[in-house]
Amino acid sequence: MRHVAPGLLRDPVRALVGFGERADGEVVRLNVGAFRPYLVTDPDHVQQVLGDRADNFGRSGDGAFWGPLRRLFGDGILGDGPVWSDSRRILQPLFTARRVESVLHRMAATIADAVAELDAPAHAGRPVDIGAEQTRIVCRAIMETFFGDRISVADALRLIRAQDAIATSVIPRVLAPFVPLALPMPGDRAFRDAARRIDDVLVPIVRSARGSDGDDVIATLWRGSTADGRPLDERQVRNDTVAMVAVTTETTVNVLTWLWPHLARSPEVAARLQEEIDSVAGGHPVGPEHLPRLRYTRMVLDELIRLYPVAWLAPRQVLRPTTLGGVRLPAGATVLVSPLVTHRLARYWDDPGTFDPERFTPDRVRARHRYAFFPFGGGPHQCLGMHLFYLEAQLIVANLLARYRLRVRSPRLPAVQLAAALRTRDRVELDVRPARTGAVA
Repeated sequence: MRHVAPGLLRDPVRALVGFGERADGEVVRLNVGAFRPYLVTDPDHVQQVLGDRADNFGRSGDGAFWGPLRRLFGDGILGDGPVWSDSRRILQPLFTARRVESVLHRMAATIADAVAELDAPAHAGRPVDIGAEQTRIVCRAIMETFFGDRISVADALRLIRAQDAIATSVIPRVLAPFVPLALPMPGDRAFRDAARRIDDVLVPIVRSARGSDGDDVIATLWRGSTADGRPLDERQVRNDTVAMVAVTTETTVNVLTWLWPHLARSPEVAARLQEEIDSVAGGHPVGPEHLPRLRYTRMVLDELIRLYPVAWLAPRQVLRPTTLGGVRLPAGATVLVSPLVTHRLARYWDDPGTFDPERFTPDRVRARHRYAFFPFGGGPHQCLGMHLFYLEAQLIVANLLARYRLRVRSPRLPAVQLAAALRTRDRVELDVRPARTGAVA
């Protein structure tokens, strides 16, 4: 057993990766005061927890991570058990490859228009907060194509600000899951205030959508039913709407913020990325027809999300006594699976701290264990929005680089903030200039 609390408090990312390195592929028990979870890092073991034996490792319970978040999301699409199963069955058709590609032309046009709003700061020479600009672009694209414009961009931005507050407010409880919810903790007031702001925006929208037509998320939930044929109640529609706003926006916004400092620090990667986009798009707005040829862009995104998996922690509760990697796990024990850790271990990745998109050439991908790289989880709980992320992120990056030349004001990498979803601790500011060939039409 490893006593780890002091390291976690000083530098949680370095500490977690250090525990993984010292474990050397073994299942080890960590001593975090009264909390003593088992850390699982080996891809074979991860596959058993998330995939092959997922029915013995549940998301349910009031322990680490899931307990605090259940106060916001309930037991629906981000939970487990029968309620989760109903939500997953209802929502999954909206996120199949065929359905996402059916809305791709509309999404691409929306993204190109939203990107073009940077013309004003580009011509005025004003720097931009790229995280805020990406949030605006993502909100326009997602609210139009997946929420039927029921949620305005202004309201979506308010929701994301509240989600950001919640993501950081739950960390004291994630780090001290043994503290009962009835006992006050730092962050509780901020959580309640943010949850109230979310309900102030979303509950009237959810209620007004009842009985409406459309294939957007909220109308689809209202038309859904449980396994025994009962319609969903307002609380579950509300819970799943809140969850889907979060999962369809957070990954793209947060991951892409790290891109620009990495490009500044890796000029050869930046040059190859720019060359591919210029060659494929030819100075025009980037649409669905260009995506199959943006292969290096996809590799860059894979490397980015290897280093910064937004869903960085996937705790599971052992439902029945079992053995994993030769270690006996009692029922009720907590197992910690973390792509942030496995993705950064030298046992599975050469020089893991280096930003290197070449890791994701087809040959190297085929040679790698499926669960050495799992930024979207795996098994029955694999993220519904995985396909959406790659298409949307490629469109955003390619449209930005087709239209502008972007330069970070500081090449320093922003610090990693461990929250409910991984995010940058610092703002990233860019100078924006029209592309040398002129702004695209």
